[in-house]
Amino acid sequence: MRAGLIVVGAILLIAGIWITFGGASIKTTETDAKIGPIKIQHDEDRAIPEWAGIAGIVVGGLFAVGGFVSKK
Repeated sequence: MRAGLIVVGAILLIAGIWITFGGASIKTTETDAKIGPIKIQHDEDRAIPEWAGIAGIVVGGLFAVGGFVSKK
């Protein structure tokens, strides 16, 4: 369990840093209109909110510290 906490904490820390400082985004495709077999679509890049990256850093840090402090 100790190693699992450390690994999960490290993954969350890295992901949180990448989201916060790297400017991660999600690509979405939205349909504007559909008439029979014809679709009008557009792609949009949406940024992942910075608070999600900060939350990942905090939670990842807590998990990593919990894994290092754990006695078992």
